[in-house]
Amino acid sequence: MPRTQTPLHAGDISAFARALSRELKQSHTLNQRPPGHVELLNMLARAAGHRNFQSLKALPPAAAPVAAAPPAAAPAPNDAVAKALRQFDAQGRITRWPNKFGVQRLMLWGLWMHFDGKRRYREREVNEVLKAWHLFGDHCLLRRELVEMKMLARTDGGAEYRKLPCRPGEEAMALMRALRGRA
Repeated sequence: MPRTQTPLHAGDISAFARALSRELKQSHTLNQRPPGHVELLNMLARAAGHRNFQSLKALPPAAAPVAAAPPAAAPAPNDAVAKALRQFDAQGRITRWPNKFGVQRLMLWGLWMHFDGKRRYREREVNEVLKAWHLFGDHCLLRRELVEMKMLARTDGGAEYRKLPCRPGEEAMALMRALRGRA
């Protein structure tokens, strides 16, 4: 089984060393033996400010702190993002449904972000949200596509909808940032 690398960042190496030293001394006085592999991993994670090693591993790569990197400028949108953005007006509403499948899928993220993840919607309410954010007159197409792409879930009868937690890719994030800037 391949090993996954887990980055460990300590903002203050001196505080990290003191915390690790305290943990090692405490472990030695309680157990009278050196710590085991898992115990040592947990000690390292706690010394760096995490609850335990599992919480450190659970962090997404972007959430792990990185040593004082200069703030990066927003990357220029790539071709797919630019094509998708051309389908939205100045207020962030979809003006037309494109033929290209990839652009369609990217555009759905622009609609997905207008739904509240903690709320349950009736079909009529979903239609109202979609009608408010598109201009080409086919909210049924958009609702169906959001369900097919597993961005929205619906009950068997279609009476209730809810936003599904999805992780957008870099292109979708760039599109959503640009659309938030327009709103």
